[in-house]
Amino acid sequence: MKRYVFLLLTLSVTVAVEYKNNTSPHREKRELLRRTKRRWVLSTIEIFEEDQGPFPKTATRLFNDQVNNFELSYKISGHGVDEDPLGVLSIDSVTGDVFIHKPIDREEYRLFHIKFDVFDKKTMEPVDRQLSFDVEIIDINDNAPKFEEPLKKVNIKENQKEGLLPISLSATDPDEENTVNSKITMTIVSQVPAKPKFGLTKILDSQQTQLNFTGCFNYEEVKEYKVIVKARDHGNPVRSSTATVLINIEDSNTYLPEFTKAKHETEVIEMSQNTVVMRLAVTDKDTPQTPGWRAVYTILKGNEAGNYKIETDPETNEGILTLIKAKDYEVTTKTNLEIMVENEEPLFVCSPKGGNGAVVPAPNTASVTVTVIDVNDAPEFTEGETKIFEKEEEEPGKVLYTPTVTDVDSDVSAIRYVLARDPAKWMKIDPKTGVVTSKEKMDRESRHVVDGIYTVVVHAIDNGEPPGTGTGTLLIHLSDSNDNSPVLVKNDTYMCGYKDRSIDIQAEDADGTPFAGPFIFSLRGEESLKKQWKLDPDLGEKATLKSIKFLPLGTYTVPLTIQDQQGKAADQDLQVAVCDCGDGTECKGLKEKSSVLGGAAIATIFAGILGFFLLLCLCLACDCKGDQHKPLDFQEDGNQTLIKYNEEGGGSAYKTVPVPPYLLTPTSIHAVDGVKQASIPLTQMSASFQRSEHNGTLKSQGMGIGTGMGMGMGMGMGMDPHTYEGMETMESNWSTRKSTTRMKHTQSQKLMSNGTVSELIGRRLFNQKEDMLDFPGYHPQMYAYEGSGSRCQSLDELSLSNCGDNLDFLQHLGPKFNTLDGICHQAIKEKNVKV
Repeated sequence: MKRYVFLLLTLSVTVAVEYKNNTSPHREKRELLRRTKRRWVLSTIEIFEEDQGPFPKTATRLFNDQVNNFELSYKISGHGVDEDPLGVLSIDSVTGDVFIHKPIDREEYRLFHIKFDVFDKKTMEPVDRQLSFDVEIIDINDNAPKFEEPLKKVNIKENQKEGLLPISLSATDPDEENTVNSKITMTIVSQVPAKPKFGLTKILDSQQTQLNFTGCFNYEEVKEYKVIVKARDHGNPVRSSTATVLINIEDSNTYLPEFTKAKHETEVIEMSQNTVVMRLAVTDKDTPQTPGWRAVYTILKGNEAGNYKIETDPETNEGILTLIKAKDYEVTTKTNLEIMVENEEPLFVCSPKGGNGAVVPAPNTASVTVTVIDVNDAPEFTEGETKIFEKEEEEPGKVLYTPTVTDVDSDVSAIRYVLARDPAKWMKIDPKTGVVTSKEKMDRESRHVVDGIYTVVVHAIDNGEPPGTGTGTLLIHLSDSNDNSPVLVKNDTYMCGYKDRSIDIQAEDADGTPFAGPFIFSLRGEESLKKQWKLDPDLGEKATLKSIKFLPLGTYTVPLTIQDQQGKAADQDLQVAVCDCGDGTECKGLKEKSSVLGGAAIATIFAGILGFFLLLCLCLACDCKGDQHKPLDFQEDGNQTLIKYNEEGGGSAYKTVPVPPYLLTPTSIHAVDGVKQASIPLTQMSASFQRSEHNGTLKSQGMGIGTGMGMGMGMGMGMDPHTYEGMETMESNWSTRKSTTRMKHTQSQKLMSNGTVSELIGRRLFNQKEDMLDFPGYHPQMYAYEGSGSRCQSLDELSLSNCGDNLDFLQHLGPKFNTLDGICHQAIKEKNVKV
């Protein structure tokens, strides 16, 4: 008993020590697991989605048992209070009532995390731990299902087999999952047109629904279907939405192509090939330019020899039948072909009950009869190519070839032969027998011989209608002979003096083995040459020429003899230039020459150019200065554009000298548009002028017409009678020995005094006197003049009877002159001028 008491006492002390030191983990565990009395009392909080109030609306009331010990103050925080969405919840700090102030969209905020605190109203110290809990918003069916694609467009082939279509529909409902509000069912509301019948199939373990159909599509009847599908939920009230599916039907091969004609007949020319025989047309109700419309043709029978082929025209879909191998009339006169047509895409036939039980019809066929038309067959050589072996350089006159020719349509004896190809002109042929004979020696090294073969082509031409031509080819193999001597590849070379004492030389031979290299090189000529040069080695395609001693710079001629393998030798002279190469490997003289123009040379060139321009300016200055003192010299010869029409006496050439209008003395003038007609002798010219000292210009303008002699234009103006300037414009048409020229001459000259006018008149009179001596048969000239009372004879009185030329050609001067004549006459009529 004492022992138990002692143990209890020890245990008590131990517990007391542990309690005092607070070091026992068991005690901590017991303290954590200590049960306490609930001091918060909270009724259920229910918040309905989209609750419309009235607001504020009481949601719940808080209670804490510390109300017996303190004057409490309640506080709420979290979502809906001081976190988004703000202003949804609030609390009465005294009573603990919780209020709702506005509707809540569950699809936006599904859960509210709310925290409650209680404080001593006097000290605002918390009197209990914080209470936290989550409030879920109660869902209502306020959303309809939504299709992912409200409008869906799909292309479906016409040959689609009934059953599931590759068209999937999917819809979602944002209401609470796994409730009647989000459960969706799809149905077809309508379809246009009504057949074939469409349906919906729910895909397992998926939110998708697939469209199906029963029956067949027909592109020719319906090209587009419109199906409206509705998705509804199971909430209260039921909400739904629709989607539209537009199904576009694409044409496929549902019709067979058919020949427009079942039987065809055509003809081909004998021995023709690569010729279009005919085109076969087909019809197909499928859409053009699709695989179900494009035709594929096959020759089933009659083409065992492969003479024909048939292709499809991609634009018209016709079958193009082509003869690719020549047909011989003597072998075949008529061929019967059977041709089948299908489409690129296999034919689809809809089964009445669906599935694959439909019967596919056989492809359409047509027959083509091809008749061969006989034509003149060309002669045929028994051997198309004949090989002939000859030696080159043999004497001409040898018969090389005698042809053997057959002709099924013509007489062989009437065939003539020609050489179609003989580029070197070495052959001749007998036109009757076709025997080919050489007429020149044949050189194997000729450019016309390729790989030792000379090709000759012979044509045999019969007398058929049209003539037929056969071709035979001769391949003349020429064997080589030693007919060419070896030569140096280069006849000149150089050697760098004081550096090199040897050079390589190379030879070549147009002949082949064994008539070519290796060659034997040797020196020829005087013995002294061998004291300067030696060849080592001297056998091979190349040899080395060495100088025995150093040679002065210069050019040396080294005579050589070169022999080929057969001993055929040739003498060659090698020019060796011994030169200074400096530090390089080439002669300095062989380098490309260039020159640079120095500064002095450039200066000399510019000085020469400058001097030339100065001299030119000086000459021009002197020339212009001299012209100021030259007397007036009028060149008044007219333009020579027609033959001379005033030749008189002995065929001498007469030239009328026009007189400037300002030298004519005007009398009483009555002008119509400033134009008058008059006659005046040359010796009665007046020297009256109108002068102007203001600008020293004498101007004469007017218009005059001379009948038969010429035509001039001018206008007269009076100026101040002091100084003047004369201006003259003359245009004349003359003819000299039936050659035509034209000259338009304009001169302007200042006349400074009355003496100048007198000098001009005197010179003109002197020239006229000389003209009268040169032309004794000449009569006074007629001049166009404005005024009356002139003593000059009328131009109409001028006799041209002595003219030695026949002027009838003036009536037929061609279309260009007639056009000009019409323009001039029209202008004269408009001016009302009398000619």
